[in-house]
Amino acid sequence: MGCISAHPSCGSLKPTQLSWASSFPKPVISFNCTTTPPNLIHTPNKVSFVQAAWTRRSRGEAAKRPNKKSWGQRTDMFLRPFLLDVFFSKRFIHAKVMHRGTSKVISVASTNAKDLRFSLPSLTDDDACRVIGNLIAERSKDADVFAMSFEPKKNEKIEGRLGLVLDTIKENGIIFV
Repeated sequence: MGCISAHPSCGSLKPTQLSWASSFPKPVISFNCTTTPPNLIHTPNKVSFVQAAWTRRSRGEAAKRPNKKSWGQRTDMFLRPFLLDVFFSKRFIHAKVMHRGTSKVISVASTNAKDLRFSLPSLTDDDACRVIGNLIAERSKDADVFAMSFEPKKNEKIEGRLGLVLDTIKENGIIFV
């Protein structure tokens, strides 16, 4: 009678495809056969193990995409779509509201604009901050934006001129989320 085993010398064929089921060792059933399959031989120098046909994410694949964003980073753009950006230079105050997903600017206000540059006595003081807050709130409401978010930069504190701009926007009916 013939030998039914996973050893190629006994007449069996090698698997032609890699699949989850083929990654397990085949049971050895032999009739009058004295050979032992090489994957079940235990030697002191070799440790036998079963290698899966595929893994969920290999090390090479992880190295190719090291900057995969987290769930919060990927969904934050849709939960808080409108972002307020305020910039203070030595001479002017600039503020804009933009849509995160499309990068479309919804409303802009700056003390460097022609209508404000000559009408304000100072372009960087507290009154200028309040005017910029009022303009941003008005223009955002005109564009049907009633809620926005503000993310302070790394070492930025919400006080002083920035606090004035944000408080003025809140007083004019814009909700910060």
